[in-house]
Amino acid sequence: MVGRSLARPYRVPVSMVLLFALVPFYVLTPQFLPPTTRHVPELALDRALPLIPPWAIVYGALYLFLILLPLFVVREEELIRRTVHAYLLIWITAYLFFFVVYPTTAPRPDKVDGEGFAVWGLRALYSSDPPYNCFPSLHVAHSFVSALACSRVHRRLGIIAAVAAALVAVSTLFTKQHYVLDVVAGGLLAFVAYGIFLRRYSPDRIPEFDRRTAPALALCVSAVAAVGLAAAWLAYLWGGGV
Repeated sequence: MVGRSLARPYRVPVSMVLLFALVPFYVLTPQFLPPTTRHVPELALDRALPLIPPWAIVYGALYLFLILLPLFVVREEELIRRTVHAYLLIWITAYLFFFVVYPTTAPRPDKVDGEGFAVWGLRALYSSDPPYNCFPSLHVAHSFVSALACSRVHRRLGIIAAVAAALVAVSTLFTKQHYVLDVVAGGLLAFVAYGIFLRRYSPDRIPEFDRRTAPALALCVSAVAAVGLAAAWLAYLWGGGV
């Protein structure tokens, strides 16, 4: 069943090409268009939350899982289109805030002390993700839209994905990638996108074959995420564990 599902043609809409074209700007645009003022939406709760490096592992593994999951599970053409439109809404809205409305800087520490795989992973996260683009949290919004789109295909899988998205949201706080208000705004943005593009899509339109295959495909995505985590562990060992 998994082989049959993956062997089917996958029509890529123009909107998906546009979405992929937006992704590089997340990293590049802040370097070329630095705003004169960066805001710090910090609350007392943000200051009370400690930095816990092992959450970087949760962050990386589950976010990869949620990026890939809709690509495997969402196969019906109309649902693909609606899901991509939901992604586009959150990305474009987030970019408007990142670069025009409310540019921010991340609450990262100047230095990450300690040793081990988790600390190495957190440092790698910091080096690959620019310390900007906080409000709203695009990671949180993207994760929840992925979960909500998958819930249209398979309700129980959608619940599991929503739990994974919630863990991603928590991980952004304990890795000091985002502020509490960033997470709240990201979650709200995801549910707005869901309400506009996905809520009215009836799960009855999903072919029974897609519904039956979704859990097995999710296991395949879990395996891919596990391989990614293992690759990170090997990179850590290859670098001498530093």
